[in-house]
Amino acid sequence: MALIERVPSRSGPALAAPLAVLAAAGGALAMLASRSPEQPGHYPVCPFHYVTGLWCPGCGSLRALHALTRGDPATAVHRNVLALAALPVLAFAWLHWFRRAATGRPRGPGTLPAYVLWGLMAVIIAFGVTRNLPVGAWLAPGT
Repeated sequence: MALIERVPSRSGPALAAPLAVLAAAGGALAMLASRSPEQPGHYPVCPFHYVTGLWCPGCGSLRALHALTRGDPATAVHRNVLALAALPVLAFAWLHWFRRAATGRPRGPGTLPAYVLWGLMAVIIAFGVTRNLPVGAWLAPGT
């Protein structure tokens, strides 16, 4: 009797969703590499910033990703450090999803615990508030 149960690998429909998301993300990054968000008219403006004049937690994310595609991590950090911090988390989540789809393992018992989700929300809100205060002006994306 084997100590490790082998789970047959799957393909086709099970892998379609994670691969489609990977292709969409690759296409979006390719577009960001070719068209700068720094130039007006290429992308829509942030509606929150347009209406209020304040920086939302996501403001500067496109410019940060554009800087990364150009090999400029210092500018990327200056544009939106929170978006950059989210990239490894998103990559890990995608790899976990892909592995589960490839091995046919069922989804876990649920989502993240509520305290983790509340903590993430608190970090996002604190980041959004702080970058609009004089003490946190260095977190604003700048131009």
